[in-house]
Amino acid sequence: MEAKERILVKADELFHRYGIRSVSMDDIAAQLGMSKKTLYQFYTDKEELVREVVIAILNKHKEQCDADHRISENPIHECFLAFDRMQEMFSKMNPIIIFDLEKYHPSVYKIFHEHKYTFLYQVVRSNLEKGIEQGIYREDIDVDVITRFRIESTMLPFNSEMFPNNRTHLMHIEQQLLFHFLYGIVTPKGQKSIEKYKNQRTKN
Repeated sequence: MEAKERILVKADELFHRYGIRSVSMDDIAAQLGMSKKTLYQFYTDKEELVREVVIAILNKHKEQCDADHRISENPIHECFLAFDRMQEMFSKMNPIIIFDLEKYHPSVYKIFHEHKYTFLYQVVRSNLEKGIEQGIYREDIDVDVITRFRIESTMLPFNSEMFPNNRTHLMHIEQQLLFHFLYGIVTPKGQKSIEKYKNQRTKN
């Protein structure tokens, strides 16, 4: 692994574990066993490093979403696959990372925000439209409104004021929100699909 990639991987690991603000360039250099001077040869400052970490995460997210879409049996199954992917990612994430990003790196947070309302918006909207076509989502939902609701609801568990124990209960909260979302938009046919995938998860 080249030095620049090693730095990126280690920064990603430390940011996820401790949040962004509490991790300094000195910390990253020390963890890698390299001098800070060497670190700055690859990244001019922490802002640039944070930006590269976030872009790498978002690119991976795009690849995973595309993969979920390809292998899913139907839109509800796609939601369950997305939840599994989210669970894997959030298991090593300190929820404060979103707060740190928004408060201390607003230009990078803007990239994250644009990702939500360009790529992710299309993913969720396409899922809803396909589900309506297949008769597993209700025809009377406002697709734009529900798309935006779903995107923002996935971010609620990161709000420590709303959920003060979010770090230890992050995925439980996300699961409750997922089921609330799905049961609110499905038809009786869709409800059977939810129960099918819930039972499969219980058996596994």
